[in-house]
Amino acid sequence: MIHSKRHGEILRLLNEEGTITIASLAERLGVSLETVRRDVKPLADDGSVLKMHGAVGLASMVGEAPFERRMRENAEAKRLIARMVAATIRDGEAIMLDTGTTTSFLARELLGHRRLTVVTNSSDIARTLATVNGNKVYMAGGELRSDSGAAFGITAIEFVSRFSVDHAVISIGAVDASAGLTDYELEEAEFARMVLSRGQRSLVVTDHTKFGRQGLVRVCGFDGFSELATDQSPPPDITAALSQAGARLTIATA
Repeated sequence: MIHSKRHGEILRLLNEEGTITIASLAERLGVSLETVRRDVKPLADDGSVLKMHGAVGLASMVGEAPFERRMRENAEAKRLIARMVAATIRDGEAIMLDTGTTTSFLARELLGHRRLTVVTNSSDIARTLATVNGNKVYMAGGELRSDSGAAFGITAIEFVSRFSVDHAVISIGAVDASAGLTDYELEEAEFARMVLSRGQRSLVVTDHTKFGRQGLVRVCGFDGFSELATDQSPPPDITAALSQAGARLTIATA
């Protein structure tokens, strides 16, 4: 039961993020820590939320895998990007996809395609597209990450290096005008770099929230791919960097 307008706002934020600290809730709602604690109590009492040490979460989402949580973040923007990209892929073509939420959305948008050859390190993408519509799916081997169900390491990189595909697509965590494309894990960045090198078309898919961010590990500069697909126009410095490198920019609209 929603007890007040602020309770509704707390539930909306939790539905988007799964868990939030009490301090973050207070800041975002513009109230004191004590007020948030009072607001959370009736929601916890009726089972709407679960209280944890210094934080609160939706009962249905506590224990949810990080990848599942990321799939819900900016889901509509990612779906729009995926739908736009899927429309540029033809039946019978070969596509390589790295693990990522936007590439997972793309896999779902490709369910209407036939006779695709798909190369991926993502068990989610492999499960989505294997055994349907005459597709062939090649899954890279290696150690599967518990958070994303994706394979990484030298074995996965060597496996995908054997393929040449029509469309090589990666999902990126950070895009900055000076740093280029970066990610937060070394193995993910190394795998993404290999994927981009294997396609006649090399495509980066990312929603607008990744613009202006810098990750820990560089994937490539703006000359390392042929196209960037997103849901909103990037900041002017990123647009200029794309233009200078000769990379195409495509923007999905509703």
